[in-house]
Amino acid sequence: MEPEEFDKKFDDGKEDMFDDLDLSTARRINQITRRINIDFPSAIVDELDTEARRIGVTRQSLIKVWIHERLQAEARERHPVSAEVE
Repeated sequence: MEPEEFDKKFDDGKEDMFDDLDLSTARRINQITRRINIDFPSAIVDELDTEARRIGVTRQSLIKVWIHERLQAEARERHPVSAEVE
């Protein structure tokens, strides 16, 4: 499909575009993965594994999501959005 045809289908909003995408080659721009090692006490690893199994994700995914959520919460506390509308 030519880019112009894809754009028109998107702009018209009448068709599901999902089947027109090749997600096997999709990448997030500006997100380079870096490997780190963290040592946890065995009891914490067991708790992580239990929670990961409970919600159906891997231990690594659980840790990444929890750290991301915590970093977002910390950022919100440091820079709260004003409730006032100007």
